[in-house]
Amino acid sequence: MMNKKTTVLFDMDGTILNTLQDLMDSANFALEGTGKGPYDLEQYRYFVGNGVRNLIRRALAGCVDPEACGCEPEIGLLEATLAKFKEHYETNKTNKTAPYDGIVLLLQQLKEKGYHTAVISNKYDLAVKELADLYFPNLFTMAVGEGGKVRPKPAPDGVNCVLSQLSVEREEAVYVGDSDVDVQTAHNAGLFCIGVTWGFRGRKELMQAGADAIIDDPQEIWEYLG
Repeated sequence: MMNKKTTVLFDMDGTILNTLQDLMDSANFALEGTGKGPYDLEQYRYFVGNGVRNLIRRALAGCVDPEACGCEPEIGLLEATLAKFKEHYETNKTNKTAPYDGIVLLLQQLKEKGYHTAVISNKYDLAVKELADLYFPNLFTMAVGEGGKVRPKPAPDGVNCVLSQLSVEREEAVYVGDSDVDVQTAHNAGLFCIGVTWGFRGRKELMQAGADAIIDDPQEIWEYLG
């Protein structure tokens, strides 16, 4: 049995919010005129996860690892497409996005029981804060996205920022996410990682990445909070 936890940190995309269709729509819009795409939801499941810059890199290259497949996009095209994506996503990021079943209830329960909760995402910081406020008002103690001095996951910067500001020891926190990037982030920060199967990637990736626990329903989280 784990020690009693006081803090639960969540990934956003694929963990608490199903954002994939809005991300797909904005990325496909941004790709118009580039000769690449449009891609479908299954392809975007693997393009997302490392921040919007890498999302656009992958979409322009048509593969998950542009460097490995020798098709790194030209920097000017990347910057222009990324800007087009951000502009479109800013006004279209709530068209089809919705919380996963049971997440709002879980966050309400955690708050009632006195847990700290935070969301840490590779989405740019402003979007993270706006989406957290819109879909989960007053349910997160903090919301942190990429930007400024916070490097994208799997760097532990976002986790370290939250733990520092909340004065929480690493042994008191767990990290919850849906992808290999989340497992790496948790372990880079020295945290226990709970993988969720309802997100973008699924059980196989979480197992291969070394998640410390895997759950199929939000209520299963209580088993790991001590």
